[in-house]
Amino acid sequence: MNMITDAQHVAQHEAARETAGKAVHAGGEFLTFRLGAEEYGIDILRVQEIRSYESPTRIANAPSFIKGVVNLRGVIVPIVDLRLKLGCDTAEYNGFTVVIVLNVKGRVVGAVVDSVSDVLELSKDSVKAAPEMASSIDTSFITGIGNVGDRMLVLMDIEAFMSSSDMGLISDSH
Repeated sequence: MNMITDAQHVAQHEAARETAGKAVHAGGEFLTFRLGAEEYGIDILRVQEIRSYESPTRIANAPSFIKGVVNLRGVIVPIVDLRLKLGCDTAEYNGFTVVIVLNVKGRVVGAVVDSVSDVLELSKDSVKAAPEMASSIDTSFITGIGNVGDRMLVLMDIEAFMSSSDMGLISDSH
């Protein structure tokens, strides 16, 4: 179990907010996906591939949001259900359920989502800063809100999210 001090936690949040500030001004190409009724966007450069969901091999004592591991062409890949990690009401596994295979700090990680929508190019003007929330709500991984017509996208820094200490997937030594 990783012990983390309050100072380290504050430093991580400040670093994530700094990254978030840069992302808000950058715009760029985002892969959009659905988690429940919400639509999210992540930097397309972090996406390695998109695969249909297959039941992973369960890992004993893993948190409920870590579904297990799969063998992806000889690489053992941990599978994280973003719906469970982000507190969605339901997490059904059906024909639309997909795994977004990500490359995060040199490590391959799979993220289960309800469905993938498309790849969108967002200009700087269409991305607004994420609203400030109560300190009990962790919004440090939200880099902004994208407006595309009548759609609102929650833009996330998937690299910071997947490499956060509470995920336990990527150590600081990587």
